[in-house]
Amino acid sequence: MDQLEPPLVVPDLSFKVADPSDEGYTRSLSRRQMQMLAMGGAIGVGLFLGAGGRLHSSGPALMLAYAAAGIIAFLLMRALGELVMYRPTSGSFVSYAREFFGPRTAYVSGWMYMLNWGMTGIAELSAVAVYVAYWWPALPHWVAALVALAIVASINLVSVRVFGEFEFWASVLKVTALCVFLAVGLGLVLTGTHLGKDRAGPAQLFDHGGFIPQGVWPVVLVLNGVIFAYSAIEIIGIAAGESDDPQRVIPRAIKAIVLRISIFYVGSVLLLAMLLPYTAFSSTESPFVTVFARLGVPGIGGVMNFVVLTAAMSSCNSGLYSIGRIMRTLAMEGDAPSFAARMSKQNVPYGGILMTAAFYLLGVLLNFAFPGQAFEIALNMASVGILWTWGTIFACQLRFRAAAKRGEVPEPTFRMPGSPYTSWIGLIFLALVFVLIGFDHPVGTWTVALTPVVGVLLWVGWLVARRRSASLGG
Repeated sequence: MDQLEPPLVVPDLSFKVADPSDEGYTRSLSRRQMQMLAMGGAIGVGLFLGAGGRLHSSGPALMLAYAAAGIIAFLLMRALGELVMYRPTSGSFVSYAREFFGPRTAYVSGWMYMLNWGMTGIAELSAVAVYVAYWWPALPHWVAALVALAIVASINLVSVRVFGEFEFWASVLKVTALCVFLAVGLGLVLTGTHLGKDRAGPAQLFDHGGFIPQGVWPVVLVLNGVIFAYSAIEIIGIAAGESDDPQRVIPRAIKAIVLRISIFYVGSVLLLAMLLPYTAFSSTESPFVTVFARLGVPGIGGVMNFVVLTAAMSSCNSGLYSIGRIMRTLAMEGDAPSFAARMSKQNVPYGGILMTAAFYLLGVLLNFAFPGQAFEIALNMASVGILWTWGTIFACQLRFRAAAKRGEVPEPTFRMPGSPYTSWIGLIFLALVFVLIGFDHPVGTWTVALTPVVGVLLWVGWLVARRRSASLGG
């Protein structure tokens, strides 16, 4: 008697197609807005302000740190691309963490992202205060930070279309400014132009103590700040949930990351190091402003300062956008206050945005208490959240690819090169950067020391969220 073949089991994928937290959103972000959001998302104070202090501390070899972090950032975007093409959602990696790891990991990922963007927003507001001081040094830092917060909160609360349009033009301004700098800087280097008493040229890379004047260790230590410079590239995964054509836009946007990394970041740092001695830069002024001010052209330094001010405002604006949606995703699952789930008639998650803006007020207070140190304090705390967020994306990609091999989910249509090894390389790199933060005394040491406290707070929050969910019958 012939054996009957077992029936073919087709996995039910319908429950993975939609995310309840996506309800209420409209696909209002156009292709041009998504493209510029991807191009300009990671161009913020990490490059426009942070590069100055890091050049001063590590020398021209800083470009190697940017190149190394850039490779990891590229791998991250390819990993995120696999997940987004599988299922675009405004919940992004929090939604993927819930699917592939469970509700506890999703809870931790969401709140660590809140820590990331909460502290990043504070860093951006602190940078705004520094830039405004270029024109009005007597104006208290906290006043400038408060005005900037009011502006970006208003932009986010109107509509996603207004947000997208602001970010489009802000990104155009940032990208254009960097292109102008690269063109002008290259011309100055090729012609050997004098900037004050210093002559631009490749010799600047070696004339002041060598390519690595302070030794290898300072170059390794700055990886923390360099990773911060690349943060916000993951916002494209969140914006995919409101894109009008994610299947076409996302692959193109992610592939553009390669060009941005190689030219805008590494190229800019290399040119900066060839234009002036590394000791000419500082953490209190944008290195781009420093260079243009040396040209002697009236007003050019002020123009560049306006550009970097816009970049800081843009990055803070993006933070409010992304964390407002992540907070709503958490609230829909009972992992955040129910107020965060509220939507306006304009399809804006105003609850999550207002809660994030309230957290940003800490940045105003930080600038009041520590006007000269607020940026570095916020940067180090933000880095912990960034490392966790990126690690979550790499881990979800590994789980997704394993599920695809088992036939539980469709095979990826947009593949990460070298998977799974490349995701493991990314995770190991992120773990190494976390360890290095502890050696950046004193702020970094305190950051690592406080990380267990953050863990305890998350654990307590998780218990409270589960208890509330149980009482509601969830």
